[in-house]
Amino acid sequence: MWKTVPNIDSYLLEFNENKINISNSTEKYTVPNLTSGTRYNFTLFTVFGNVSSSGVNCIAVTAPQNTEEFKAVDQNETSITLMWKTVPNIDHYLLVFNGSKINISNSTEKYTVPNLTSGTRYNFTLFTVFGNVSSRGVNCIAVTAPRNAEEFKKNGQDETSITLGWKTVPNIDNYILMFNEREINISNSEKEYRVSDLTSGTRYNFTLFTVFGNVKSSGVNCIAVTAPRNAEEFKKNGQDETSITLEWKTVPNIDNYILAFNEREISISNSAEEYRVSDLTSGTRYNFTLFTVFGNVRSSGVNCIAVTAPKNVHNVTVTQNENSITLTWDKVNDLLTYILQYDSGNIVIGKNDMDGCTTSGTSVTCVVSSLEAGTNYSFTLFTVFENVSSSGYNFSAPTVPPVVPWVSVTERFTNNITLEWENMNKAWQYQLQINGRVSDNVSGSSSDRVRKVVTSLQPGTEYDFSLTTVFAGLRSTPYTNFTVTAIDCASADWKVTNSSIKAKTEGLFSTATAHNGSNVHVSDGHENVSFTGLYPGATYQISLVYEKSSRVFLQCEHKLTILPPNLNAHCEYWAAGYSVLIKWTDPEGEWTNAEVNVTGKTHTVASPETEIIIKGFQPAKKYKVSVTSLSGVRRSSEPHVFYCQTDPRGVIAGSVFGVLLFGLLVALVVFIFLKRPDIISRKKSSFIGGSKVSNTQSKSIPAAKFPDHFHQLSLDENRGFSEEYECLAPVGTDQTRKTAILPENKAKNRFNNILPYDWCRVKLTTSDPDGISDYINANYMPGYSSNREYIATQGPLPSTVNDFWRMIWEQRVKRIVMVTNCIEGGRTKCEQYWPADSKPCLYGELLVTMRSEQQETNWTLRQFNLKDRKTSEERTVKHFHFTAWPNHGVPECTEVLIQFRGLVRQHIEREGGKAPTVVHSSAGVGRTGTIISLDVLLQQLEKEQAVGINAFVHKMRLNRPYMVQTESQYIFLHQCIMDSLQPKDTNEENIYEDVYENTDETADSLYVNATALQELRRHNVNA
Repeated sequence: MWKTVPNIDSYLLEFNENKINISNSTEKYTVPNLTSGTRYNFTLFTVFGNVSSSGVNCIAVTAPQNTEEFKAVDQNETSITLMWKTVPNIDHYLLVFNGSKINISNSTEKYTVPNLTSGTRYNFTLFTVFGNVSSRGVNCIAVTAPRNAEEFKKNGQDETSITLGWKTVPNIDNYILMFNEREINISNSEKEYRVSDLTSGTRYNFTLFTVFGNVKSSGVNCIAVTAPRNAEEFKKNGQDETSITLEWKTVPNIDNYILAFNEREISISNSAEEYRVSDLTSGTRYNFTLFTVFGNVRSSGVNCIAVTAPKNVHNVTVTQNENSITLTWDKVNDLLTYILQYDSGNIVIGKNDMDGCTTSGTSVTCVVSSLEAGTNYSFTLFTVFENVSSSGYNFSAPTVPPVVPWVSVTERFTNNITLEWENMNKAWQYQLQINGRVSDNVSGSSSDRVRKVVTSLQPGTEYDFSLTTVFAGLRSTPYTNFTVTAIDCASADWKVTNSSIKAKTEGLFSTATAHNGSNVHVSDGHENVSFTGLYPGATYQISLVYEKSSRVFLQCEHKLTILPPNLNAHCEYWAAGYSVLIKWTDPEGEWTNAEVNVTGKTHTVASPETEIIIKGFQPAKKYKVSVTSLSGVRRSSEPHVFYCQTDPRGVIAGSVFGVLLFGLLVALVVFIFLKRPDIISRKKSSFIGGSKVSNTQSKSIPAAKFPDHFHQLSLDENRGFSEEYECLAPVGTDQTRKTAILPENKAKNRFNNILPYDWCRVKLTTSDPDGISDYINANYMPGYSSNREYIATQGPLPSTVNDFWRMIWEQRVKRIVMVTNCIEGGRTKCEQYWPADSKPCLYGELLVTMRSEQQETNWTLRQFNLKDRKTSEERTVKHFHFTAWPNHGVPECTEVLIQFRGLVRQHIEREGGKAPTVVHSSAGVGRTGTIISLDVLLQQLEKEQAVGINAFVHKMRLNRPYMVQTESQYIFLHQCIMDSLQPKDTNEENIYEDVYENTDETADSLYVNATALQELRRHNVNA
């Protein structure tokens, strides 16, 4: 551009060897096709008539080229970073925006514009400058990042969402929320946003950007977690009075649990699935909330309502009847609901009273009915609060047992009665009261019936008795009845003639009858018995009967033979005076024998014979003869006595015969002396020593003559007893005992001198061909009816108890008689071979159970049950244990042993059978032999009206040595027979004074303790 020059032709512009003609009217010219950013030296000439002026110069440059790729590459709240592609050969860059200019070095390709306002739009122009000439410039619109939102935080959350909040930022386009590679655009007007579809119990990192012109702020962060999920199956697992146990299904990946209730919070480990809340109040409702916690965030919580158990009742008052029990207790905290559980029922007591239960005031009463009498019931009483029961108050209460349906008097004796009743329950006891006297409780046995022997009663006395069932201290209504003891007819003072029987008895009876076949006589009265018009010599069965309340009691039976008729006899010549014929007429009445006594010798003739020929007389002599009739052992009132003259024609013949007889006797003595001189010497020694015994000692003594016999033996300090007993010493001792002394059997013998004879020893069954194991120290013993009625044995040793029970089983024994105690004087006399209580014990192959035990003053009765384990066969064995018999001695009085023998005899006769009765003491000879003898002799006395003590002891000693081991026991047997024959109130001469006994207490002693004998003497004197 230039100022025009008038009157010229044209202008000439020269540069870089270029020339351009320009019209003279031009004052501005654009030189085209130049290179940008190039310095040019222009010369402008004015031309007039082809003449150029000197020219004027002008140096000018072309504008540089614009930069390329001018853009904003970054920004924050206060700056924007611009970037471009550099332009070479320029002087610098010029950045122009909002009235501001910034020169920028030509080497720069990136520039950060500082001090800007956040969230503001800027219009940038970038010029390249060369020679102070700017390019036309390039534009770039950019904005600063908006400022971050403030107070960006979590406002809330649940299991699947988190709500975020912030303070709004003005003049922005929108917000962007970023988390987990997700972006959410949020309106610029929002100040809260709920992020949903999240995972429960998860930690999230949120970033919130403000956006202005598509530019984000630097962003603010917020870490938040979703609420964990609630625990499932949150429920009560149990409770008591002061605690509640809660349980739930565990929630994985949480920090802990919080249990909230009653303004209390309890933190619980995240591994727990149960928690016991303690220190609570009984009978109280609690509302529990269980929260799961993750990152200090709780779940919404689950609820559980539970109550603590109420307290138990403190005590219960019990009132019992046979079929009901009434219970009363105080209410607990005025609660009205209770549960009563018992063996066979369940009663719920609620607001509506039911099942016989009522509530009144502060107490509850419940009648439990339809119960079984005599049964112990276990009760549990629960207090109930909102269907939760207390731990339960336990107690038991029995019902009253029932009265026995019947009581039977099975045995009546003079001093005891036996009562028997139904054993309704084996757990019950029974109390018997006799005439106001209360006995000890009787335990029910294993059998269906209970048996009780009442002793120490008076004969012929009426006794009222009542039987009460006892269970757990409760007593039934008593069963009442009466009975009367029997009368001892034998002890009455019977006065008999050949036509009458009279007696005065002690004891109650209403009617007495005497039977002899069809002939019956009746005597009325309460004390005196009188029968007249009887048949001489007849035997009458006398019965005394007591009647009361339509009941008839047989008081006693007694067989009595009245005096037989007297005989009228005479004699006649016979055998030339060397014999006589005595005849008598058959009398009116009954007689069994006639006794003819001539010269002190008695001859017996059995009825109906009425004559007897007696030899051994001298001719032409007068002899005194007495003839007495007998009916059994009963003799006529007086003998018929007369004198008998023998035939005098036999005197000469008799003399000759006497000489011949004398010669024969001398020859016989010489023969014996030559052949058996030992017999003569032994008999001589015996005679010299004064030990010769009467030939009559082995004969049975008639009952009528026994007192005289007893008296004779008692004379001279019991010399007769001593002589008889000494003669028994060698009896049977020459018999073999080979098996007993075998080495393998010696240990089975309690004493080495008391060994069983081989021929009658008891053999155990054995499969051993040598027979060694069949040995037991026991012998079969004779009785009244057979030779094997008893087995006498020693008291078992510890090593022979099994053999003892084996013998009992194999011999099919029904009763054992034990006449020793296990311990006497501090020494073991017998091993206790039975169980100590009702618990079964095994002996070999036999299981033994004690079913009952009845202890009396002088004896104990037991009953055993035996079971063979191989065959399962069972049997019952009765055990009669006499406890009042001292070792080597005798009981204090005969009565107790006679009574004990009676118990055993009753069992033998009632049970019957052929099995032997086992009897043992310690050695099995002394006391054992005495009790066996007593049983046999009393049978003999009853059946024969005679008794042979010496003969039976002799017989026993042939089966087992030392039977009736001591002289005192031998005397005691005689005393028992005496006491059985005589009335109890008859004073007897004391035959025991100054009896001397060897008191050696060694095992093989054969003698007795003298103190026991003196006690016996004192008893007999005072009897």
